[in-house]
Amino acid sequence: MGDKFKMPRTTELEFGGPVGALFLPVLLPCTVFYLLLACRTEGGSVWSLPSPLPAPSELWDLDAFLLVLGWFGLQAALGLLPVGKVTQGMQLRDGTRLAYRINGLHSFVATSLLLGLGLLGGLRLSSVHDRCVQLAFASTVASFALSVFLYGRSLGVPESALAPGGNSGNPIYDFFIGHELNPRVGSFDLKYFCELRPGLIGWLVINLAMLMKESELRGSPSVAMVLVNCFQLLYVLDALWHEEAVLTTMDIVNDGFGFMLAFGDLTWVPFTYSLQAHFLVSHPRDLAGTTAAAIVLLNALGYFIFRRANSQKNTFRRDPSDPRVAGLETIPTATGRQLLVSGWWGLVRHPNYLGDLIMALAWSLPCGLAHALPYFYVSYFTVLLIHREARDEHLCRRKYGSAWSEYCKRVPYRIFPYVY
Repeated sequence: MGDKFKMPRTTELEFGGPVGALFLPVLLPCTVFYLLLACRTEGGSVWSLPSPLPAPSELWDLDAFLLVLGWFGLQAALGLLPVGKVTQGMQLRDGTRLAYRINGLHSFVATSLLLGLGLLGGLRLSSVHDRCVQLAFASTVASFALSVFLYGRSLGVPESALAPGGNSGNPIYDFFIGHELNPRVGSFDLKYFCELRPGLIGWLVINLAMLMKESELRGSPSVAMVLVNCFQLLYVLDALWHEEAVLTTMDIVNDGFGFMLAFGDLTWVPFTYSLQAHFLVSHPRDLAGTTAAAIVLLNALGYFIFRRANSQKNTFRRDPSDPRVAGLETIPTATGRQLLVSGWWGLVRHPNYLGDLIMALAWSLPCGLAHALPYFYVSYFTVLLIHREARDEHLCRRKYGSAWSEYCKRVPYRIFPYVY
């Protein structure tokens, strides 16, 4: 292959470059612990923490660590089962395509059956609430260990296997962003596995644990807790049902697998995305029927926009001549691909993000309006999606040139119609 597939040095650094990459691996875990501890304060305030704070020795729990490793191992074993179809990913720099087994939904069903058998056998799932901080710490340790392994192995792979954004030559930055694009152990793709399996399914298990804890304390789960569990269950099931679509996302196609994604997938997602359910255990909320119905309708609106926009995009990518998208207006590009400029993608440049944010708001509203803490997810996700939209904008402008400029003129709003 020689220099034909030599990966150029990354010159456009994100997240504050090496300085940001040095501090974020400390700041992000501290944020997780801060939020979990704040949920347990009597006032449920972002500005107050339990006193005294747990000592460092109280964070480490060998049983919690073994439980986390067991959870990862279970999901890995289920992912290796020869069920579900095998599909090809996007073309790599060397012209090859990697094969991926699509069986996330199968893993979810198997996990649910095993969990159901455990509950029938006397498993006290609500103990996850009591040990949530220790479990988050164990997951953080595992994320760091995985990240060290990933960076170490990336130093021995061919340049064609490196990530476009993680080849800066600075070890701190490349460790954080991810040096290798698609690290695999045999045919087992580590990034693809972490993207959907242990974190997303773990998020639902934590939610269920919070529901059971509330039931133990009050005799039955509240309407607010049921809504949060149902909304987020729908979201995860949608991701698993449309698992193949993740192969075209920025995380898989462009980003390397380093600390950013490892910690995000394994720790940040399950322990911060479940914050509303965690909050409701200590701060129950009674919802009137009309209020609950309005929140359900809001979530349904967000999901409708999110799913229809993503389905339209995925259908167009697979087959632009499909009758469902053949009549949509497009802009040709020098790459041979076309940009949708009508339908959902003519409304704003990222209608799926709009739906995502509407759903995020619906997940927090069952917690009431008296506390800011349950709205951390909405605030964080807004910042995340605006940042991701800016990254996507930069990549598309570089890839499509004048065609992208024309698209932006035709579709001036990025996420929120007539606002942004």
